[in-house]
Amino acid sequence: MSIWYGPNVSDDAELRLCGDVAGKRVIELGVAKNPNSVVMAANGAKAIAIDPDANRITAVRTAAERAEVWVECHVADLADLGFATSASVDLVLAVNSLGAVDDLARVLRQVHRVLKPGGPFVVASVHPVAAMFGSDRSVGATAGAAYGAVGNTFSELYMALERSNFHLDTVHELIDQRSREPLFPSVLVMRSRKQGV
Repeated sequence: MSIWYGPNVSDDAELRLCGDVAGKRVIELGVAKNPNSVVMAANGAKAIAIDPDANRITAVRTAAERAEVWVECHVADLADLGFATSASVDLVLAVNSLGAVDDLARVLRQVHRVLKPGGPFVVASVHPVAAMFGSDRSVGATAGAAYGAVGNTFSELYMALERSNFHLDTVHELIDQRSREPLFPSVLVMRSRKQGV
């Protein structure tokens, strides 16, 4: 099992953005369609899932029980990371969860606070171009949306990360592997690292 970034695109077994999570404290910020916190726990991580939707947290608990692993679960706003002390987390992963956040800067400040210096923050979202031209509802894309109308634009995410003292070190624009002649990427995946203390 590998960390999932979206339907029909490369996963972390290929991209290797999260690294070996065994023995590390990791947070899934907003639960993905396929709960990554369960995957990370199965790979030996001390996994934590946080989501404002109680149904998603229930799905994580059910999946963790089936996989016979433990995931610490919190029903809370994505910026409510008070359960984690400063510089105590090795990795934070957010898959399709930041687009609906009202105060992105607040979430990023909290992620920065809990991550260890140099710790990775991996973000995956529907690619802004897929939201304009796509029609794949499984990733939230609806044809005809204006650039930035669905989720954040690349520049919004990049600038928010830089202003929160993260440094972007990797960007992947993932193509739907089912498509014979892909016209645009469907998923944007970025890894940034905490700068400072």
